[in-house]
Amino acid sequence: MSKIIYVLNGPNLNALGKREPGIYGGKTLADIETDCKTVGSELGFSVDFRQSNHEGVLVDWLHEAGEKAAGVAINPGAYGHTSIALHDAIRAISIPVVEVHISNIHAREEFRHKSMIAPAAKGMICGFGPHSYILALHALKNITQ
Repeated sequence: MSKIIYVLNGPNLNALGKREPGIYGGKTLADIETDCKTVGSELGFSVDFRQSNHEGVLVDWLHEAGEKAAGVAINPGAYGHTSIALHDAIRAISIPVVEVHISNIHAREEFRHKSMIAPAAKGMICGFGPHSYILALHALKNITQ
């Protein structure tokens, strides 16, 4: 039986492919899910891929992952810059969490430069487009062995 990695996605990521393609690229979230499941299988784990526009749902999924998964890759979207609740949920679980952003948040508007998630996460990957998710899966493979 393979390990499970949760890949959680926050608000507005359901609009990928249509929303600001100059920043986020043309891939849809479904395309990224397919890529993550393929790479996850190659790395020896299954991927549970989810998206919600609601902060509390993401908190619930983090708690669930803490009971069922080996690790989490989370693209918190805008909640990464504002959510103490997600920060606390990550600190409440004992599995590694990698923060993911498609764009380089440090090269964008100043309000995006600070992450509320980063101090609670094992690490952050940002700026590599949708490939940021794949890099996060490789990181989780390395730290969950």
